[in-house]
Amino acid sequence: MQEKLHLAPYILLALALVGMGDAGYLSYFHYINAVPACAIKGCEVVLASPYAKIFGVPWSYLGLVYYTYLLGLALMLAVDPKSPALKLGALAYTGVGVLYSCYAVFYVQLTIIQAICQYCVLSALVTLGALCVAVWHWRKS
Repeated sequence: MQEKLHLAPYILLALALVGMGDAGYLSYFHYINAVPACAIKGCEVVLASPYAKIFGVPWSYLGLVYYTYLLGLALMLAVDPKSPALKLGALAYTGVGVLYSCYAVFYVQLTIIQAICQYCVLSALVTLGALCVAVWHWRKS
């Protein structure tokens, strides 16, 4: 009897790759000390603000690390989709990511800086999507 393929880990893989692309793009521009093109004209304000770094490390670098770990977690879930520890880990990890994204976008960007970065919003949406997939996977299996 063939076992049913779980799609959630593969969707998480795709979301992690999108997030890595987004964070990598911002990291590259930070590395070359330039501002990426922004359709909504808020990126330069957000990325030049003192809130763009924590302890001297750009948040984009930490985002790259976050999505790399999410990729690893998704790969492990693809190998063992029924693991309760991995499913719980995916829920917790993406949940923390969504909490940080809410803080960064809704509080820091909209309230304090009063500008919004489209790349940060993309990252927040990817993280929210990853949480939704993790919840779906938890409930389905």
